[in-house]
Amino acid sequence: MTSPRTRTIAAPYRRARTLAALGALTAAVALFWTTTLRAQDNMVVSHGYSFYGDLKYPEDYSHFDYVNPDAPKAGEISLSVVGTFDSMHPYTRKGRAGALSTVMYESLLGEGTGGAAAPADAYGEYLCLLCERVEYPETKDWVIFYMRPEARFSDGSPVTAHDIAFSHNLLLDEGLKSYADAVRQRIPEVEVIDDHTIKFYFTEGISRRSLIDQVGFVPAWSKKWYEETGAGLDESRLEVSPGSGPYMIESVDVNRRIVYKRNPEYWGKDLAFNVGRNNFDSIRIEYFGDDTAAFEAFKAGEYTFRSEGDSRKWATGYDFPKVDQGHVVTKDLPDGSPPSPSGIVFNLGSDVLKDRRVRQAIALAFNFEWTNESLQYGLFKQRASFTQDTPLMATGLPEGDELAFLQELGDLVPPEMISEPALEPHTSKPERLLDRRNARAAMKLLDEAGWGVGDDGIRRNDAGDTLRLNFLFNSATSPTLSAVMENFVSNVQGLGVDITFEKVDASQYTLRERDRDYDLVFDAYGAFLGTGTGLMQRYGSEAAEFSLFNPAGLASPLVDAIIERSLVAETREEEQASLMALDRALRYEFIMIPVWYNPSHWVAFYDQYEHPEEIPPFALGQLDFWWYNQDKADALRAAGALR
Repeated sequence: MTSPRTRTIAAPYRRARTLAALGALTAAVALFWTTTLRAQDNMVVSHGYSFYGDLKYPEDYSHFDYVNPDAPKAGEISLSVVGTFDSMHPYTRKGRAGALSTVMYESLLGEGTGGAAAPADAYGEYLCLLCERVEYPETKDWVIFYMRPEARFSDGSPVTAHDIAFSHNLLLDEGLKSYADAVRQRIPEVEVIDDHTIKFYFTEGISRRSLIDQVGFVPAWSKKWYEETGAGLDESRLEVSPGSGPYMIESVDVNRRIVYKRNPEYWGKDLAFNVGRNNFDSIRIEYFGDDTAAFEAFKAGEYTFRSEGDSRKWATGYDFPKVDQGHVVTKDLPDGSPPSPSGIVFNLGSDVLKDRRVRQAIALAFNFEWTNESLQYGLFKQRASFTQDTPLMATGLPEGDELAFLQELGDLVPPEMISEPALEPHTSKPERLLDRRNARAAMKLLDEAGWGVGDDGIRRNDAGDTLRLNFLFNSATSPTLSAVMENFVSNVQGLGVDITFEKVDASQYTLRERDRDYDLVFDAYGAFLGTGTGLMQRYGSEAAEFSLFNPAGLASPLVDAIIERSLVAETREEEQASLMALDRALRYEFIMIPVWYNPSHWVAFYDQYEHPEEIPPFALGQLDFWWYNQDKADALRAAGALR
């Protein structure tokens, strides 16, 4: 199908009567476009894109600095997922997609396996993959991608500009509403110039942030496959369109196992972008009902690589014989990315939680210090910021460029954001679960908010309504996290709040979360190191009522204004000041109780994998640039550590 937003200007040439005429016309068109575009002033032609125009890797780069260009292509890596899946179609709102189901698809600009950053040692810099070059005016009013004619889907059919235009429009017509609404406002038209040249136009008078990279990362789906099958984007299914990526589906056993195999005919295997990457012959995903079962399966060798997030397991669980014998390796590897802003999120659509004092009181029931020492072996740090431990993290009083930025926003900025330090999490005493000082402060806040304590110890307002809350929780999560949240709920109950801790299975949790059917939920927002229109989907008002990326439903004129101003920043210094102000404002809005973070990657794996000596800052890369050592694998099997 062809969207009315797409103009295809190559069609008349395809009706040429002879191949000679077709060749002449095609050459003439190419010459016309080249000479016309080059004649314009201030044109940018590049092998990649960054907003400020700087790229770490030159056009003639041979491979990324951190990869092993001689890494062997061999073996299998296997991982676990806790939960269920009923679809291999990751772009629908219905169903629960299988892990890594985006791995088959590529885009004009490249990314790492499973959506990791690539290159992973340069933030906000993107290199061509399906395209070979990108062209745009310095005003960024439009962009043209010149695609690689050799690119192929896994069924052997070519990847063309028609596929890119089709995919773009399909996302608008049947994709997530928050995404589609935002893109329609910013990208009014796509034009197919010829089979391998596509142009996107951008709306006048708006920020040029996240426009070129937005269209550059549209997944390439086969227009032919969708038209032949009649499939829609917004449906759950196991059969999926062919992709052009290095991996393809080998087998699917619903709720048990997914196996991806490396495509031996992958069109892009020799590109500099892919040298030293996509090294495993297969990637196997094993599914488990809970994390305890998953961990036992790892010890038994049912899968071979584990990223550990449970501090209790990391501190005490890796003492089994295979570790002692050296068959399983545990490593603490550096992580240069800001941690995900995870925590106990308040649903701001809940009438009870609209009162900031109630949210503050509930937060005081969380005792990080006791939790970290008693349940997490002192291994975590307490998170305060949405850009923790980065230059964008707001600290102390605003000053310099950040202060000037906030002052320019006028009355939108609460006076205390100027006169008081950036909001930090409360501190608690670690000796006991319920800090009495914090409990007294919480009770005072609830009293002030009109929720007095009755004779039965339950808080009610003047109308006799009970202060009742629901905490939705995924039952498949680790026992340690469950214990932490149960202790938090116990403290909230101690304040006189009728709170229910509702554990549901993974599929129910997904549905309930999409419907925002909760008062509290353990969830995460996206950290940021740069500005972009994606900030509006996560933190802005325009999709606050339904965005899956905004679980609190935050709709703040102050946050909106800061994001809008950040989008028009013309220098890195202006951008940094605006994002520091954004971090300060998000903390002021108090949409969640921040919990903890780990500044490292905790990983355990059977000793048959190797990785670069230095892990790049923005990706662990176990699926992307690690590799398999056949000799070590043979030794493990000879020793009986693996079957």
